[in-house]
Amino acid sequence: MADAKAPLVALRHIHKAFGGVQAVDDANVNLHPGEVVALLGHNGAGKSTLMKMLAGAYPIDAGEVLIRGEKAHIRSPADSQALGIETIYQTLALADNLDAVANLFLGRELLTPWRTLDDLRMDAEARKTFARLNKNFKNFRVPVRRLSGGQRQTVAISRALYFNARILIMDEPCAALGPEETRMVGELIKKLKAEGVGIFLISHDMQDVFSLSDRLAVMKNGAMVGTYNTADVTEDEVLGMIILGKRPEGKTMAEREHG
Repeated sequence: MADAKAPLVALRHIHKAFGGVQAVDDANVNLHPGEVVALLGHNGAGKSTLMKMLAGAYPIDAGEVLIRGEKAHIRSPADSQALGIETIYQTLALADNLDAVANLFLGRELLTPWRTLDDLRMDAEARKTFARLNKNFKNFRVPVRRLSGGQRQTVAISRALYFNARILIMDEPCAALGPEETRMVGELIKKLKAEGVGIFLISHDMQDVFSLSDRLAVMKNGAMVGTYNTADVTEDEVLGMIILGKRPEGKTMAEREHG
């Protein structure tokens, strides 16, 4: 039975090697409901590999994943999605030639009792889902290639939410977005937090990290340098962890990590 007080996700002693390269080495990190945890580190630090194991894209060599206190067996992306985990990739994985409604249900279309596409129900469900995140979103039947970056994020996040995601992995959600679109994505993330969704945020942008995350976890050479409350550390201290693998002096690591 799920433990209501347990983290949404607890990654415990996770290991992953590719050949002789230890990509992730004894990594531990928690994610709680309504929380954003930023994962930081240079390219190759292990953060994306760690998240791909949670998403079911890579098998875990050793360690365990707990979802709401229960041990989870994630062997495929379908296993991950069944646990309420969805990934919003930087590329968004949207079909540019299809409209927002078709993208919302892509690969998981709703059918009538006669096994035909239930276009009316999909349209109605899509409008409700988009409004939940962005009440000003109206471009339901426009090919998504014509949408702004912020609107495309709305579509991608709405797709995850419609299928009951409680845990989101967001990979560079504000990359290549202008200031207004970045603000829109920030608002989306705040709404998700208010609904109790937990978010792992992979980002190289310190402004995004400090404005959006509650805690940050820094990885270097596959290992976890440390996890801190974002408000407790400075940008220079975070850069010291990323570049040198050096924990900031006199700063206590986030207590939630040991829950």
